[in-house]
Amino acid sequence: MEILGTSLRVCVDDLDTAVPFYERLAGGRALRFERGGVQVAAVGCFLLMSGPESQLELLRKVVATIAVTDVDEAHRVLTELGAHIVAGPVPTPVGRNLIAMHPDGTVYEYVDRRG
Repeated sequence: MEILGTSLRVCVDDLDTAVPFYERLAGGRALRFERGGVQVAAVGCFLLMSGPESQLELLRKVVATIAVTDVDEAHRVLTELGAHIVAGPVPTPVGRNLIAMHPDGTVYEYVDRRG
């Protein structure tokens, strides 16, 4: 499994207020989308999220988002290593993802850009 990079997950009260700061900080434009009632803006290594507290409470449990070349391969490797697959793989607006709990109890999202 090849890890391509990570994104830091940041829950914010107001996405419209937060995005300009992170765009200047990261030196790029935000890619915005919505998923499950949560507004998301990806900018640089930051994944900003805003929405209902009930949804954000769940999202805060995921420490980071890890980009991989293939979520199916990540699923296989993680399972072999004793991780618990919490959800997925499922389609996303830009590829696929899965949520996995590592044996130490830490929860990560794994994503790819495959259709």
